[in-house]
Order: sequence, then structure tokens, then C-alpha cells
Amino acid sequence: MIKNSVGIVLKRFPYSETSLIARCFVKDLGKVSFLVHGAHRKKSPMSAYFQPANCLNLVFYFKESRELQTISKASFNHSWSNISKDLKKISYAMAMIELTDKCLTDNDSHNNLYNALLSSLKEVENSNNQLNLTYWHYQYSLLAFLGFKPDLNQSELDFVPLPNPFEGPNSKEIFNYFDLGEIEKNKIFKITGKDRKVISTYLNTCLGIHFEGVKNLKSLKILREILSN
Repeated sequence: MIKNSVGIVLKRFPYSETSLIARCFVKDLGKVSFLVHGAHRKKSPMSAYFQPANCLNLVFYFKESRELQTISKASFNHSWSNISKDLKKISYAMAMIELTDKCLTDNDSHNNLYNALLSSLKEVENSNNQLNLTYWHYQYSLLAFLGFKPDLNQSELDFVPLPNPFEGPNSKEIFNYFDLGEIEKNKIFKITGKDRKVISTYLNTCLGIHFEGVKNLKSLKILREILSN
């Protein structure tokens, strides 16, 4: 069956001298792995298309019983010209992409989460202000859309103590903002060092309880190093 959809590239692997495997978050199918024939041939644009965080129009052959689907055509749906030129933006985008890849299961569609990821990538592309707010908001949205919306009044979860999310001077206001849903463009908060520690620790604790492997995201380590310099 031939399908048309949009997808965001999560990861890619070499498959042979000329081909690659790309794992994508497809809007109406969830996480899907694709075989991209001839991607490494000199005249093929496929290698450039299938880079992590790229948002693509996809035409592919789909058979539910197969582990690998086959790409027929691809083109850019959105391009990230600003992200590609800014190491800080790249790091935030890759942190969201790697987190998504770790938390999604194969062939389980989450349209709302797809839209949240795309919206967050657009925000990183177009804004230079408080990108940490965009990243935290996406973490919160991912938890909510995958069925683990944080209860900010809980002191423990699955017998694991939770840090107080309201311990920062502005963290309660920020979490209330996350709870409203959509990111409001140009919204600026006063964020102190205490707020940053409280919010990131709380969200990372929640994610670590529900999902394996999210505590050691490579992109997050790189992001921390960049922000500490």
C-alpha cells in the first residue's frame, strides 16, 4: 500500500554502501523505520533529507507486518535554516528529537505530540529568547500526551520522591503556563537560576520514572555543556 504523510526524522543509520535506515515520527502512524535506497549515491538528495529534526513530506510503501517500510519519494515540508547555523539551537532541537525517539513506541500514532514537536521546532527556529522554556514545555507536553501528565501536587510517584515543582520563585507560574497548552509566542518569563534547577529537575525526574534511557541523553549533556560556558 502506498501512503502519503509528513514525518520528522528522529535518527538514521547506515544500511549498506548506498542506502540508509531512517527512523521517523510519522504524524498519522507514530514511530516508523524506513529503508531509503540509494541515499548515499552522489546525485541522490535523500541523504540530505533524512537528517535528524528534518520535517519531510513522505511517500512510502507500507505493510504493517514489515519492520522496515520503503521510501518512494521525499521532500522538505519545513526547513530549519536558523537552527542549522546555531549550535545552541541545534542542541535544543536534538534534545527534543532524542527524547522523542526514546519515549515513543513503534507504530503508535500521537498526532497531538507530533504537532507539539513541530511547534517546538518552529519556536527554536524562529526565536532567540528563552529556548529553555520551549524545551521544558515540550517535555511537559510529551508527558501529558503519552498519558503521564504531571500532578504537580504529588510528592512521590511510584515510590520515588518528587522534587517540589513550586520551589522556585517563578516556577509555579511557569508550570501553570505549561498547563494551558499551546506556546504563546513572545511570552517572556523571569527565570532565575533556582527556577531553572527546579523545573528541569522536576521534569527530568518524571521522565526518568516513566521512560527508560532518558536520563543519559547525549544531546542533553552537550546542551548542558554549551549553557555552562
